[in-house]
Amino acid sequence: MTRAMGAAMRRIHVGNALSAFGLGFTVPYLYVYVAQVRGLGAMTAALVLAVFAVAALIVLPFAGRAIVRRGPLPVLLAALVTAAIGALSLGLASNATTVLLSAAALGAGQAVMQPALATMIVDCSSAETRSRAFATQFFLQNLGLGVGGLIGGHLVDATRVSSFTLLFAIEAAMFLSLVVVMVTVRMPHSPRIGDAPAGSAKSNWKQLLSNRAMVQLCVLGFVLFFACYGQFESGLSAYGVEAAGISTSALGTALAANTGMIVVAQFVVLRFVERRRRSRVIAGVGLIWAVAWVAAGYAGLGHGSQTMATAAFISTYALFGLGEAMLSPTVAPLVADLAPNGLAGQYNSAFALVKQLALALGPAVGGPMGASLHAPYIVTFLLFSLGITYLAVRLGRQLTDVQDRPWLVKSRVVAQGRTPVESITA
Repeated sequence: MTRAMGAAMRRIHVGNALSAFGLGFTVPYLYVYVAQVRGLGAMTAALVLAVFAVAALIVLPFAGRAIVRRGPLPVLLAALVTAAIGALSLGLASNATTVLLSAAALGAGQAVMQPALATMIVDCSSAETRSRAFATQFFLQNLGLGVGGLIGGHLVDATRVSSFTLLFAIEAAMFLSLVVVMVTVRMPHSPRIGDAPAGSAKSNWKQLLSNRAMVQLCVLGFVLFFACYGQFESGLSAYGVEAAGISTSALGTALAANTGMIVVAQFVVLRFVERRRRSRVIAGVGLIWAVAWVAAGYAGLGHGSQTMATAAFISTYALFGLGEAMLSPTVAPLVADLAPNGLAGQYNSAFALVKQLALALGPAVGGPMGASLHAPYIVTFLLFSLGITYLAVRLGRQLTDVQDRPWLVKSRVVAQGRTPVESITA
C-alpha cells in the first residue's frame, strides 16, 4: 500500500467510525421517540422503520451508477448532507408527515453511504490489504454503534423532547464532521485482481446478472442477512422473551455479547481467515450459526433452569458475533474482486440492495414466528444456516483461484485501468 493509499484509508476509517457513532446515538431510540415522545403512536413509529427500508430500496439501484460515473467520494458527500438534513429535521419534526419525510431522507442517505464507503475502501486497498481493511471497517462500525448507543442512552429522557432533539442534532453533526474529513481525501488509483471476470465498461444490471458467481453471492448474501441480521431485533428477541422467558436486561446483555465478541475477536479471527478459502470460511459461518440456533432452541424449548436458558440465549448472540467477525474480511472483499474493472460501485450497491431486502423481509417473517411458533422458528432458521454452508460450497465452484484464495495474487495485483491479460503477463 502506498503512502497516499494509507492516508486515504485512515480518513475513510475515521469516517466509518463517525457515521456509526452518529447512528448509534439515535437508531435504538427511534421507536420510543416517534411513538411516545412525539405522541404519534405505534403505527407511525412502525411506518418510520418501514420508510427507512423503502428509501434504501429506492435509491440503491441508482447509487451504483452514480458511483461508477461520478466516483464514490462525490456520492458519499451528497449522501452525508442528505442524512444530516434528515437527522436534524427528524429531531425537530412534530407531526407524522414531517417525521416520515425526514426518515426518508435519513434512510436514503444512510443507505448510499454503505456502497460509497465500500468502494472507497476498494480503491484504497490492494488484494493483500483488502480483507484487513474491511475487517477494520466492521470493527470500527460496531465499536462506534456500541459507544454511540451507550452515550445516547444516558442523554435521552423520555419526558423531555429537547433531549431527543439534542440526540438527532449530534447525529447530524457527526455526518457533517464526516463531510469535513472526507473532502480532504485524495483518492488514489485502485488496484485490481488480475483474473477477475472481464466485462464491458458500461454500468448496467444486465452485465451484473450475467456474472454467475456474483448472482450466487447475492443469493448467499440474502440468506446470510435474512437468517442472522434480520432476526436480531425482531424474531430472535421475540422468541427469547416469549419462549425462553428472557428479561429485557438479559436481552441487552445478549446484544452486548454480540458486539463484544466482534470487538474482541475481529483481528484474532482475521489471522485465521486470511489464509483460508473464502468459500470455506463462509461455509464455516453457516455451521457456527447452526450451533447458535441449537443453543437458542435449548434456551426456549429445553427443560433447564432459567439461568441455563439465559446463558444459552446469550451464547447464541455471541456465536452470531463470531460468525460476523469471520464474514467481514471475507464477503465484502469478494464482492469487490468479482467486479469488473471500474464497476466496484455497481457491485457494492447491488449487494447493499440485497442486504436491504433481507433486512426488510427478515423481521416481517421472523417476528411473528419467533413470538408464537417457537419450534418451527428454530427449525426454519437452523435449516437456513445449513443452507448457508451449502450455498457457500456451491459458490466456491464458481470462483477462480485468486477470488477464493486472494493471497495467491501478491505478484499479480495491478493498478486500475490495466486489463486482466496485462496483469497476467506483467
